[in-house]
Amino acid sequence: MKVNIKKLVKQLLNGDVSSTARLITLAENSDRNEEIISLISHHLGNAYIIGITGAPGVGKSTLTDKLVKKLRKKNKKVGVIAVDPTSPFSGGAILGDRIRLQQLATDDGVFIRSMASRGHLGGISSATADAVKILDAFGCDYIFIETVGVGQSEIEVVKNVDTTILVLIPGMGDEIQAIKAGIMEIADIFVVNKADKDGVERTIMEIDMLQNLSENKKRKAPIQSVIAKDNVGIDELIEKIDDHKKYLKENDLFHDNRKKRLEIEIKQIVHEKLLTKAQEFMNENYKINQFIEDIYSKKTDLYSVVNQIVENIL
Repeated sequence: MKVNIKKLVKQLLNGDVSSTARLITLAENSDRNEEIISLISHHLGNAYIIGITGAPGVGKSTLTDKLVKKLRKKNKKVGVIAVDPTSPFSGGAILGDRIRLQQLATDDGVFIRSMASRGHLGGISSATADAVKILDAFGCDYIFIETVGVGQSEIEVVKNVDTTILVLIPGMGDEIQAIKAGIMEIADIFVVNKADKDGVERTIMEIDMLQNLSENKKRKAPIQSVIAKDNVGIDELIEKIDDHKKYLKENDLFHDNRKKRLEIEIKQIVHEKLLTKAQEFMNENYKINQFIEDIYSKKTDLYSVVNQIVENIL
């Protein structure tokens, strides 16, 4: 039975939760996602998107939970996309952040979705951008993307959000040094969670010092210490998020950054479509095993084969 996308989109725009969930599932499976995005494109651009990233165990889910609850007290509608590692058996998410955020699940003003990364590098599922668009059209004021945080380069979160929050904890001295070249550059706000533990001042000092050494940062990211489980520092963190949004708008960066993200998204989708077409063409027109044998037996070379295939595809 064919799904009626137009009907689901109409229900989505009227705030129907089940239709929203169904559309995200269709988009996540790359099934009808182009039709969905086309129908909701005039209803996008209203949500403020926040990325929360950091190593496992730093308390990203707890922090997200507390931020969402504070925003709900301000009567804001909030979406949460928790991107989990993929189970090698089922292909589904294995951490299940919805379990950690289950207290929010009964709130009609909160939509939570755990998405599998499905092997996609960067800690972000390739369907995340479409899910964000669907939640934007659903009427969310804020959308949180919580990344995998299992060792992939988390830099890709920047391509999907307006404000990036990097969560650290005291005692990560060596790890902070190790990640300075990449992930330290992407943070718009640093959060030192579990600030009731020893070493919080030293951690803040190390972050501050590394920022001073950075040549690429035009704006020094503020550092907020929090004890997320006890709601300490959460109000101050929301203020810093609002300050960053204000900074982006006052410096004409808000729309510029969103346009740059659109450019990246266009190129990524074009790349994926071309790759799919190329693989289909190769499967239909070539016996790759024969090429492999010819290269292996030194009858030809790798680049000669590749160039021949590319010229024929083009």
